[in-house]
Amino acid sequence: MRRGVIALVAILCFSVFACAQTAEELVNKNLQAKGGIDRIRVAKTRLTTGKVKSGRGRVVVLRQMNMRPDLVRQELSMQGMTAVRAYDGSTGWQTQPFRGRKEPELMGEDNLRDLLLAADFDGPLVDYAEKGNSIEYMGHDTVDGDDALRLKVTLKNGDIVYDYLDPDTYLEIRKEVQQFIRGSERDRVVDLGSYKPVDGVMYPFSISEGPRSNPGAQVTTIDKIEVKVTFQHSDFALPASLKPGQGSDNEKK
Repeated sequence: MRRGVIALVAILCFSVFACAQTAEELVNKNLQAKGGIDRIRVAKTRLTTGKVKSGRGRVVVLRQMNMRPDLVRQELSMQGMTAVRAYDGSTGWQTQPFRGRKEPELMGEDNLRDLLLAADFDGPLVDYAEKGNSIEYMGHDTVDGDDALRLKVTLKNGDIVYDYLDPDTYLEIRKEVQQFIRGSERDRVVDLGSYKPVDGVMYPFSISEGPRSNPGAQVTTIDKIEVKVTFQHSDFALPASLKPGQGSDNEKK
């Protein structure tokens, strides 16, 4: 009996080690498939332009600026108006002219969670341990009937991203995002495809996302991705009107 218990413990320990090792191997294969970690780290800035189409048929023009380590600015333009969401490395802010809010305002936690994911220049798998993320291999799964390898990425803030990798290319074909905000859970499904190389690194040029009940609610078609573009820190910086001492309307919304 004792030998049986010892054998079972040994098997369980080995299985845990094997899963952790497999997760690390899959992360390395994913990064290699994208172009290799050295190539990934070359770019310090990135400009993404394209179009976003909602389920209602509305189309807006997207312009996203990224700068290492974690600065991002998103602009959505339509009918002569441009909405802005930006993160300067510590604070998120936005303008919402489509909602009648043309003046900059601080972002609340709900909207900031998504922007923080966009601000991670390389994504949560690169240098995941240094970022405070943890990775688990969850085994095989299916995406639209096709086989996929499932990774569970627990972010430093407690949110979870399930990455589904193509078993042939090791590139992400789906992400399931679980965000935990003030005791409630918010889910989102993101499908990725049409990968193309940009300066030796693979990027998805087709992105479909939405809640589980309507995963194709929003479709983004990327027209162009440019790296090594010159940006200024002022492009991401908190507007003067939102800085302390510049007014009384700086409440988070």
